[in-house]
Amino acid sequence: MLAERLLTTVVRGANARYLKLRPVDVKSIPGPLPGHGYMLYVHVPFCTRLCPYCSFNRFPFDHDRATEYFRRLRTEMKMVADLGYDFSAMYVGGGTPTVIVEELVETIDLANELFSIKEVSSETNPDHLTPEYVDALVDRVDRLSVGAQSFDDGLLRQMERYDKYGSGAEILERIQGVAGRFHSLNVDMIFNFPSQTEAMLERDVEMLIESGTNQTTFYPLMASPVVRESLRKTVGEVSYEHEHRLYDLLCKRLTGRFEHASAWTFSRTGGGMIDEYIVDYDEYVGLGSGAFSFLDGNLWVNTFSLAGYQDRIDAGLAPAVGRRAFSPKEQMRYRFMMGLFGLELDKRRFVADFGMTVERGLPLEMAFMRAAGAFEINDAEHATLTQTGRYLLVAMMREFFVGVNAVRDQARSSLPAEERDLIFGEGGECADALAAAAIVTADAAHLTLPPESRR
Repeated sequence: MLAERLLTTVVRGANARYLKLRPVDVKSIPGPLPGHGYMLYVHVPFCTRLCPYCSFNRFPFDHDRATEYFRRLRTEMKMVADLGYDFSAMYVGGGTPTVIVEELVETIDLANELFSIKEVSSETNPDHLTPEYVDALVDRVDRLSVGAQSFDDGLLRQMERYDKYGSGAEILERIQGVAGRFHSLNVDMIFNFPSQTEAMLERDVEMLIESGTNQTTFYPLMASPVVRESLRKTVGEVSYEHEHRLYDLLCKRLTGRFEHASAWTFSRTGGGMIDEYIVDYDEYVGLGSGAFSFLDGNLWVNTFSLAGYQDRIDAGLAPAVGRRAFSPKEQMRYRFMMGLFGLELDKRRFVADFGMTVERGLPLEMAFMRAAGAFEINDAEHATLTQTGRYLLVAMMREFFVGVNAVRDQARSSLPAEERDLIFGEGGECADALAAAAIVTADAAHLTLPPESRR
């Protein structure tokens, strides 16, 4: 698709220009501004095994290390409360947030004590869909997001998930066992594997429908710099040649059973939090090692070092060690992308927030989308997308996350040797690629306000 190739080229070029983190040493992040709403993100950077396609801040699980981390996470939460923040929604990502469910429960309970939380979303993995975990979370978590990725046994083996989580049939049975227990049960899936055929994707969709889940998110496979070589060794060379065709296929198969909640999230319920929480929340505070915050036009990045995180929290200091301020034009581009990714750009709000129309503020972006046939409705009040437009937003967000992962590479490049060994001494095929990427200072990401919810 010509428009996708052009879009990908432009966004990748912008990635090399837009984002460099500036080191900072601050006692605290800025306090809340009157009239602003905020979302709380909490990062748990531990996994029992490091998957070869994951670029998130994560370390091999150690019970004592994780217990100490959760304790400091709650200390940081109290520090943020002391600044005057309040939150209506909480998202817990990782890593694997449920790695010690008792600690997660205590952390959610504290958030409910400190803040006006009305909605909690947490990620988990298929092996934690058991009574021990589910019974502890069912009254605390509104949306549980399960990282299945695929039900195809061959693909699960390529991703090094078969031995860890079982066969596709076993994962399906576990999901069916918890369907209906949460307000929203989301199943994360991936499409566009090099070896994935249309028949394989159709079978994944069929099994997903059989699972009884009321939400699913189909991410395109993302070959970010840190995992490109490990992906080549495990699943094959990543190409976007068939991505559009596979996206159209899965949309066709899901239509009538699910509705679009975003360009790549589909819901039976028509509501509830989605993984890209920043569609609904312009500003958010991130707690934990490797978490991001976006406050008043500034991106704050917490230290990726567990030891550094511990030291700063014990000293009563914010763990933020990097910052990037964004210009009004950059914030316009971000709002444009996130609004359309969430299926509707509110043009009246754009004018209220930026003092000009989107046509005046972003003339080239609007001209490109019109020429590509991306708009279904484009009037003075709002813009919505055609099927072609939704795919273009999928491609744009794919590059968004590739760029965000380059930012993570930049932040990870300063890890001490012993923590490099923790990451790069585990995870099989991904070790060499991660080690090589970690010593490169990325120049990157046009992606102005990166989320933290991909596993």
